[in-house]
Amino acid sequence: MSASPDEPLVVDARGERCPLPVIRLARLVRGLPPGEVPVTVRVLATDPAAASDVPAWCRMRGQRFVGAEAEADHTAYVVEVTPTGPAAER
Repeated sequence: MSASPDEPLVVDARGERCPLPVIRLARLVRGLPPGEVPVTVRVLATDPAAASDVPAWCRMRGQRFVGAEAEADHTAYVVEVTPTGPAAER
């Protein structure tokens, strides 16, 4: 699984409730090969809890929360992850 700087990876968790958006983000990060750093991931979510869950996951896992972008029917949470860091550990 790879992403170029112009094309971030996407976790489409629209319609899913807490904690599924963060669980899907963590699974994606665990599946990334080491050395692919940093990788930008956009988490698409409709659950309002993601507004606090995604930044909290980043803090707990040593990843960088870039910000949130409001879209028409969802919010995109942008995260920069380092697969070889704490988030890649099980």
